[in-house]
Amino acid sequence: MIHERAIVDAGAQIGNDVHIGPFSVVGPDVKIHDKVWIGPHVVVNGDTTIGSETKIYQFCSIGEAPQHLGYKDERTRLEIGRRNIVREYCTLNRGTVPGGGVTRIGDDNFLMAYVHIAHDCQIGSRTIFANCASLAGHVSVGDYAVLGGFSLIHQFCRIGEHCITAIGSVCFQDVPPYVVAAGNRASPHGVNTKGIRRRDFTDVEISELKHAYKTLYRCGLTLHDAVSELRQATWRGRYVHRLVDFVTTSERGIIR
Repeated sequence: MIHERAIVDAGAQIGNDVHIGPFSVVGPDVKIHDKVWIGPHVVVNGDTTIGSETKIYQFCSIGEAPQHLGYKDERTRLEIGRRNIVREYCTLNRGTVPGGGVTRIGDDNFLMAYVHIAHDCQIGSRTIFANCASLAGHVSVGDYAVLGGFSLIHQFCRIGEHCITAIGSVCFQDVPPYVVAAGNRASPHGVNTKGIRRRDFTDVEISELKHAYKTLYRCGLTLHDAVSELRQATWRGRYVHRLVDFVTTSERGIIR
């Protein structure tokens, strides 16, 4: 299922039932698992692993060297999990040695056209990146997060699980889990109620998160006092606990 006009290095490891379209190029250190579909005019380079049943559409650049002036041709990696969809013109770069050496993408993610994921990013599973969403280096994105079209995430930021950014959001600080972020600079705009309800959060859990959001953002408390109040709350459930942990471990600070 490899097209005669594709160029696949003899050193590449290719699984079963893999499709590689015409004019695509696969380098010597690439490992492609079973049932991966790669369209035409795709370049897969470097020490790159692509998990089973992933689909990569035309004109993507996968596993190319990081856009980092300190990169000196060290051996670094890109790891892509299973069942991901990578649409046209996406660019996914390998890691850097100072950043841990690996860019990692989980399972079941949907990356729409022109998405850029820079060096050393860590992406969870079941995320959605709309067209032209871009991550600078060292960004982490939690499970089920949704990035709206043209969202831009500054280097070293964290995007929490189950959060959503509106179209054109520019995030210079961490976005806590379950939060809606919008604007340039991005600011909080409530709880991602529709998203978490679709993922079977109970009414009680949603109510707890809304209460926690009000404590964090709407009660006029300092961040320290808001966190202290949430830590002492007897009604705090597991998702509020995760929210507090995220906020207290933030190095860049959270959007407020």
